[in-house]
Amino acid sequence: MALKSSIKVHLADDHEIVIDAIKAVLSSDSTINVVGFSLNGDEIIEWYQKNFADVLVLDINMPIKDGLQFLREMGSMQQKPKVIVLSSYDDVKLIKEVLKLGARGFIPKKMAGQTIIEAVHKVYEGEQYFTPDIKEKMMQSLLGQTVDEKVGQEGILASSLTPRECEILKLIAQEKSTKEIADILFLSENTVDTHRRNLMTKIKVKNAVGLAMFAHKNGLS
Repeated sequence: MALKSSIKVHLADDHEIVIDAIKAVLSSDSTINVVGFSLNGDEIIEWYQKNFADVLVLDINMPIKDGLQFLREMGSMQQKPKVIVLSSYDDVKLIKEVLKLGARGFIPKKMAGQTIIEAVHKVYEGEQYFTPDIKEKMMQSLLGQTVDEKVGQEGILASSLTPRECEILKLIAQEKSTKEIADILFLSENTVDTHRRNLMTKIKVKNAVGLAMFAHKNGLS
């Protein structure tokens, strides 16, 4: 019997062998409770109309209604799960698209066994999660832009950040959670979240990956 404090996870993939494998890995963590599975996007919507899971592990390629179609419709759901996308493809355009549609994490299927437990915890706690190879791909994608594009995207130079913002940016680049940053800098979590939002506005990025990329390029990581 799952504890009330357990993280409820729903699995969506059109291959039951994949579902069984992921479920077996997640079941090794006593704080995670796998609550059902869906084989396509329509089944996910139908399941969530009657149930709720905190985290949805979502395959992109499914019949009838695929993962991208589900993400596009997720905005109309009353209660929205935090989504981790699993995919056999790791194209940067696909990663950017699922993030734009509200996903909180992206894992190549070949890495799921080693990373899915950490990903579930990170995403459940409000963070984003990407495997190291995905972070590298996104970093290279950003660094491959022209100087003018990078200036336009970032909007400011690192030298314009306050010392406190630089401290927080460094810790974000080190994958520290909001709570960890608050503990290290003796701040409240609300204050850290405020700084995080201000940084995203200043640098003109939408998520922690963008902040980490900015930090890396400007020697703040």
